[in-house]
Amino acid sequence: MTAAPKYTGSQQTGPTPLAGIKVIEFTHMVMGPTVGHILAGLGAEVIRIEPIGGDRTRRLLGSGAGYFPMYNRGKRSICLDLKSAEGKAVARDLCASADVLVENFRPGALDRLGLSFEALSAINPRLIYCSEKGFLPGPYEDRTALDEVAQMMGGLAYMTGPPGRPLRAGSSVVDVTGGMFGVIGILAALEERHRTGKGQKVVASLFETTVYLVGQHMAQFAVTGKAAAPMPARISAWAIYDVFETKDEPVFIGVVSDSLWEKFCALFALDDLWADEAIRTNNERVLARDRILPQIRALMASMTRAEIVAKLEGTGLPFAPIGRPEDMFDDPQLASGGLEDVTLDSGKQTRLPTIPLEMDGKRPGGSVALPKAGADAQAILAELGYPAQRIDELIGQGAVETA
Repeated sequence: MTAAPKYTGSQQTGPTPLAGIKVIEFTHMVMGPTVGHILAGLGAEVIRIEPIGGDRTRRLLGSGAGYFPMYNRGKRSICLDLKSAEGKAVARDLCASADVLVENFRPGALDRLGLSFEALSAINPRLIYCSEKGFLPGPYEDRTALDEVAQMMGGLAYMTGPPGRPLRAGSSVVDVTGGMFGVIGILAALEERHRTGKGQKVVASLFETTVYLVGQHMAQFAVTGKAAAPMPARISAWAIYDVFETKDEPVFIGVVSDSLWEKFCALFALDDLWADEAIRTNNERVLARDRILPQIRALMASMTRAEIVAKLEGTGLPFAPIGRPEDMFDDPQLASGGLEDVTLDSGKQTRLPTIPLEMDGKRPGGSVALPKAGADAQAILAELGYPAQRIDELIGQGAVETA
């Protein structure tokens, strides 16, 4: 092989603390790609290995149409035929020079291709191998899991819906959170590698992530001896912690301390409620919710959302207009770095959420384009040191596909 110029990074304008870290990604759907997106957003070079024809996630319809553009920005793409000896050899060469591998296929899928942790760490002892799975080792580990499966099994759907009607959360919350735990494990493994010089296998999972998310309700049972009620039927810790109907659009208001109760009563001229010394403390108000809330609901229903927000702004009282995902494109808070410019596969320009962090006063991210399937194949192979003739042969054999 001959030397070739190394990849110099994407056009990021924000902090790049992971610059110089090379990540090889064998993923699909949401959980695995989330890991790569976060690492890429923090400056790592992420090479996404897609099958010939491109990842099918690119072509999902309905609620899946947003998966690929959201979780695959800032990456490079190479399409390999991993059923061929030549395609597998390219994959091994990529992993031989990588810092991190990320995969989220069914248990054993990469092992059968000769791309197991054991096989790759033998040629690259510094490799950190992150597997995103449905379950950690145990009786369920060979089951196929999806975000919704984990939400149903782990108690999150039970807690989200009204009694007797389990309901999944309104986003791929377990996929994304499981990906975040994968990133945490990778970063911890990178830090340990500084001391030991060795990589390791990191495994994150959907089911155990779900159980971690409902752990507060498990702890509630341990403390009180009473099972937590689903959120729509829960006994709130506060007397006012609700969504209120207004003349137009609903608004959430929380009154979570005694001092805020005094302020709330003053703001809305609730003199009779403030005069009632029997409900001056939070727990007393919780017990009196049935007589407090009808008056509050009637008051809020007589006002517009804008009128209520104008009263609450700057007071320290928690409140929230009920937003929709499409509202976020124009949200003034996000205009200051919360969204980044993205060019979709179709060429359409949009803005999507960047990594929700600030580092040294800067937000991660920058203007990015989604990688076309196989668009970076020739450059990636050249950077590996493959001569032009060998690259042409691989493309001609169908082991590698270019855009």
